[in-house]
Amino acid sequence: MTAEISVLVVEDDPVAADAHALYVARTPGFRVAATVHSCAGALRALERARAGGAPVDLALLDLYLPDGHGLQLCRTLRAAGHTTDVIAVTSARDLAMVRQAVSAGVVQYLLKPFSSAALRERLDRYARYRASLGRPGEAVGQDEVDQAFALLRTPERSALPKGLSAPTLETVAGVLRAADAGLSAAAAGTAAGVSRITARRYLEHLVDTGLAVREPQYGQVGRPELCYRWRG
Repeated sequence: MTAEISVLVVEDDPVAADAHALYVARTPGFRVAATVHSCAGALRALERARAGGAPVDLALLDLYLPDGHGLQLCRTLRAAGHTTDVIAVTSARDLAMVRQAVSAGVVQYLLKPFSSAALRERLDRYARYRASLGRPGEAVGQDEVDQAFALLRTPERSALPKGLSAPTLETVAGVLRAADAGLSAAAAGTAAGVSRITARRYLEHLVDTGLAVREPQYGQVGRPELCYRWRG
């Protein structure tokens, strides 16, 4: 029986951390080793796991943590002899950051917001990558090495709930991120160039994935209006 792949979730936002842990737990072949919210917490968890004879296989790592940057954490881990692989789970879109992530040994880079299906696809690919390199001995040839690395790549578009598109999700998320205060679905739709109903569907998806919060805004008369606010 193949051992489950252990995963350390490193995310400073508790709601997002719980969501990521839930996604991992629902993916066959994976288990959550621990959930932590800082660089120091990640180091402690990895040291405990290694001392206990069961090193963590994979870390889902947010790059912006309260006590340091995720890429510096990657370098610290390698210097300390940890072989844990890393999937960056972040809203950082700067291309220079992506290049730094590659140089720091990040095996995959997943942009927020994402769906549970998108993360599961990355995890499934990572599991196949590990399996392809799991046998002892040498590679038969270049093709075998190329196939192993190709398993980490994801040419398909990330799966989103039916009816949602990645470009529109990025637009709505960008509008919400840039807002100084909470936005109603109507205000977000106007800013994003979509209808109120469409904006609400995307805003609710952001809430479901832990990237936004929904809260009532009370006026002087009538029912309170739902507003959405970016968690970052």
